[in-house]
Amino acid sequence: MQEGNGLTQRSYDFFIKESNKTRLCHEKTILTVNGQFPGPTIYARRGDVVLVNVYNQGHTNITLHWHGVNQPRSPWWDGPAYITQCPIQPGNNFTHRIVLSEEEGTLWWHAHSSMDRATVHGAIIIRPSHGTTYPFRKPRKEIPIILGEWWKEDIRKLIAHVLSTGSDFPPSDANTINGQPGDMFTCSSNGTFRLPIEPGETYMLHIINAALTNGFFFAIAGHRLTVVSSDASYTKPFTADHIFIDPGQTMTVLLKARGRGHSKARYYMAARALTTNAGAPLDNRIATAVLEYIHVSSSGHPDFPTLPANNDSSAAAAYTARLRSLASKEHPADVPRNIDKRMIVTLAVNEIVCKEGPCKGPHGNRFAASLNNISFEMPRTDILGAYYRSAIGSVAKTDFPDNPPSPFNFTADNLPPELALTARGTAVKVLAYGTVVEVVFQGTTILGGDSHPMHLHGLSFHAVGRGIGNFDRRQDPAKYNLVDPPYQNTVSVPTNGWVAIRFRAVNPGVWFMHCHLERHMVWGMETVFIVKNGKGRGEKVVPPPSNMPRC
Repeated sequence: MQEGNGLTQRSYDFFIKESNKTRLCHEKTILTVNGQFPGPTIYARRGDVVLVNVYNQGHTNITLHWHGVNQPRSPWWDGPAYITQCPIQPGNNFTHRIVLSEEEGTLWWHAHSSMDRATVHGAIIIRPSHGTTYPFRKPRKEIPIILGEWWKEDIRKLIAHVLSTGSDFPPSDANTINGQPGDMFTCSSNGTFRLPIEPGETYMLHIINAALTNGFFFAIAGHRLTVVSSDASYTKPFTADHIFIDPGQTMTVLLKARGRGHSKARYYMAARALTTNAGAPLDNRIATAVLEYIHVSSSGHPDFPTLPANNDSSAAAAYTARLRSLASKEHPADVPRNIDKRMIVTLAVNEIVCKEGPCKGPHGNRFAASLNNISFEMPRTDILGAYYRSAIGSVAKTDFPDNPPSPFNFTADNLPPELALTARGTAVKVLAYGTVVEVVFQGTTILGGDSHPMHLHGLSFHAVGRGIGNFDRRQDPAKYNLVDPPYQNTVSVPTNGWVAIRFRAVNPGVWFMHCHLERHMVWGMETVFIVKNGKGRGEKVVPPPSNMPRC
């Protein structure tokens, strides 16, 4: 750790390599960082600069993304493959410079190439800057709780099969808490994560959904959770029996331990997946971990928490509706009121005609996904580099539409089958520096509909409104929360519903936007915002580092 120029600079070494891990009585080789699954936790303070030296000692190309870090004017280190950089090839290394500006709380890092984030991920814990404090009493200890999934099959072989056949992704073989399925699964009890706590103390849990396909309900038997932050932005505290967290999202919660004198020593933490599309594959088995009181002895099995049913979308919606920005003097909610550009973006799971057919998707076609009926086709070189060289036209078209090309009743039952067809293209959206943007994400019922955790790189946003059915331009904006909406980087768009977000385009660069359900992203539910340089000092992208990876 080095200090100077008012900044604290921290440094980490990440060695990406294959490691053998055993889960569900089955050993396989997975990609890890420093041999750990989940990977190492990064600790920092607001305002720090963190250097991560990434050494690719594996046998495949890789990139890493610092999820939720806005990286002001520094898109070169954001990480998504072929968007801001070419992958780090085996035997090579690259140093990421992570600039923590407004973020404070729980974020995470993960691979952003293929489906490697299934095992390559870890927590980022950002504490208050020196001289400031939490807006609540400092907890005794901070603990990362990472929810994820485990496949017995090699994840790269799985995706290769899916892409070659055009089929859907199979469900995972287990859900996990801190890398372990828990006591409900054979061969997991010895490795089940255990959290020792002292009676009467308060603990901070940094909860991260690193799963590829599942949103989760999470609860701890015999204890309520006080939610204090979402996506590294403080919320108005509220207490809940359970939380709901979609892939890509983070929550910071306070756990108040019971006082001395109670007789129960062990309680289960549990995570249950939520299904939002009855036709989609789902691993609905419950992952567990154990909360253990120190110096309290008792016999018998741990108590089990009450969780909503795995199809209880209303419980997920009710929890999400409780999220509100803290909106205090120290942590204000600066919600844009005057909008320069309004966009409606439809989210759909689609079909693409199988030219080599028949494929194993619907009607003998390939599964695909789209935004405004464009299924994003990843270029072969990075968009950021091309844009910086004024050669964006060589890799992408700058004509991503502000509205769906063909309006229809987006959430109707039994839509005409021809609406399921889409086409591939590399279309991006260019914004002038300072543009205030409202995006309405509109879900559709094409191929049954689904929920979508939409993630925006580089530009955190206020989630000002949500609803079920079709967005109404005339009536729904009157219902927006423009006082204390949650400030997020990943927002849950409900099945057959919509969410409205607002942000200021004051971070120049190339910023990826995509669904954080991995199969949807692989199928093309993504696009890119390019924020042009401003005219003032400090409004331009910094020059690229000299050692950017090459394609």
